Amino acid sequence: MVAGGLPRGRVGRPGWTLIPLALTLGFLYLPIAVVVIMAFNESGSPYHWSGFSTQWFSELAHNEQIITGLSNTLVVAAGSTAVSVVLGTLLAIGLHRHVRSGWIDALSMGPAVAPDIIMAIGLLGFYTTVGLTLGLHSVLLSHIVFGTALVAAVVRARLGHTDPHLEEASRDLGASQLTTFLRITIPGVWPAIVAGGLLAFTLSLDEFVIAFFTDGPSTPTLPIVIYSMVRFGVTPEVNALAAVLLLVSFVTVLVAQRLTGVGADD
Repeated sequence: MVAGGLPRGRVGRPGWTLIPLALTLGFLYLPIAVVVIMAFNESGSPYHWSGFSTQWFSELAHNEQIITGLSNTLVVAAGSTAVSVVLGTLLAIGLHRHVRSGWIDALSMGPAVAPDIIMAIGLLGFYTTVGLTLGLHSVLLSHIVFGTALVAAVVRARLGHTDPHLEEASRDLGASQLTTFLRITIPGVWPAIVAGGLLAFTLSLDEFVIAFFTDGPSTPTLPIVIYSMVRFGVTPEVNALAAVLLLVSFVTVLVAQRLTGVGADD
């Protein structure tokens, strides 16, 4: 027991504080819940419930337009994530060791926080200036830009909690710089690297604005395919696809958060 007669570890909280919490959570997640529920609607109408069915997931798997868009998106997301992880990790280590300027730090993280529309217009103008044709390769390069900055931000935060004496001890014991980098530095930030890669993959998977501006007409990514479908009304297939993407996004973000949390405690 503590002063005031309350059990240890418990703090009195007014019950009314739960009301704004519930309203906020409802505002955030009710639209998502509606989409997921209607994905299992037997009716062809996305707005009127008539019974439980999984038929739209089956039809989704046989929709050639969606499968093509998904394939393009996975190519871009996987490729941009692989490159972003390498470049972002190296950028974070370089900034952590050699840069003491807040301005340079902010500049390096700019692509991760800049509005998508600004990035899209800038990248489109750059590609037009250098004469680069638009297609999956231009979308891939665009996603590498913000993916690298995102990974660098996550890894840089982890580097602030690492012990620099471990690298010094490794070099004092005769290890080369490469050996120290591979066996001390990388394992120390590995959870952050994985977390940053997962976040970059998730953002690339459902990114629309930059892809819309920098993609060619013959290689649409999945978000562009969805946009072309919902212009004429939301179909049950779109709801089913949204449910699948939500599941993938939530699982990926949860794994990333878990890895980041484990890394911070080590």
